[in-house]
Amino acid sequence: MSVVTIKDVALRAGVTKQTVSNVINKRPVVSPVTRERVERAIAELGYTPNLLARGLATGQTMMVGLVVPTIADPFYAELVEDLERSLDAEGYSIALCTTYGDPERARGQLEILKRRYIDGLILADDGNVSHHVDLLTELGLPFVLCASETETPSGISVVTFDHGHAGYLAAQHLRDLGHRDIAVVGDLPPHRVRLEGARRALAEASIVIEPSRIGTARESSQPGGFEAAMSVLTEHPEVTAVLATHDLLALGVLQAAADLGRAVPGSLSVAGIDDMAEADQSHPPLTTVAFAKRRMAQASTELLVRALRSGRREPGVTSLSPDLVVRASTAPPPGS
Repeated sequence: MSVVTIKDVALRAGVTKQTVSNVINKRPVVSPVTRERVERAIAELGYTPNLLARGLATGQTMMVGLVVPTIADPFYAELVEDLERSLDAEGYSIALCTTYGDPERARGQLEILKRRYIDGLILADDGNVSHHVDLLTELGLPFVLCASETETPSGISVVTFDHGHAGYLAAQHLRDLGHRDIAVVGDLPPHRVRLEGARRALAEASIVIEPSRIGTARESSQPGGFEAAMSVLTEHPEVTAVLATHDLLALGVLQAAADLGRAVPGSLSVAGIDDMAEADQSHPPLTTVAFAKRRMAQASTELLVRALRSGRREPGVTSLSPDLVVRASTAPPPGS
């Protein structure tokens, strides 16, 4: 069986080889009617582009490097899937690297990507990647930082969420339900902006989070949330609501409440931030603040693809608003 070539597709569609190439590379210079005719010819002939040959001819590999802290965290696992879908729709494949939250490993992974044939980078920044903007600049490739919760250097493209407003929304919800004895679980460096947002919402009602009611988790995980919640709730049984700065921590709070005999939400309300898939499946389903990860993936992809096609960067910060999702884990305080 002979190999189908780009020339065969051009003959079947009645166009030039350049037009077929434009369609394959998703260049916006082809009319919708012609694009449809070429795509139909590609499907009928079963044509598969030779990516290596295309890369040599165009100087592009149609490969984008993705750098994330971990895929064990559901937030990043979902973000990677959404990014892969968005990039796939633009004709790009991904090369995935993880940093494990280690600044030195982050630099090492960037060094590895420097030696690979990639066209650009999207980096989920947990505070470790943005420390290496010097190396990112050395790469000479377009890149976008996304999901950053820390201050980022100026002059680069950033797509993130309004993490301060996420903390504000969660605390505002608990405040408006009538809670005044509120604790926080998750005093982690990446979540400090969320905590400050929560403080602002409570300060509007003259509510202060006492330092002893802030549980420091050793890590952003369910066990970390459990340990911190057990400590705070044992020391402060008067607490009627807990705001966890991450849904994984909130799941640990639910576990601690069960161990302490605190019914949720009858005796204790619990709210999280992130709206990972498990939040809707917990017992009871978790009230949380949702980050539209798919919207972030699309915005990051659009920024990167525009830079790849135009050769121009678009520095600046795009901040996406979060949304409160009320489920069954929150209610007015007992006796109200």
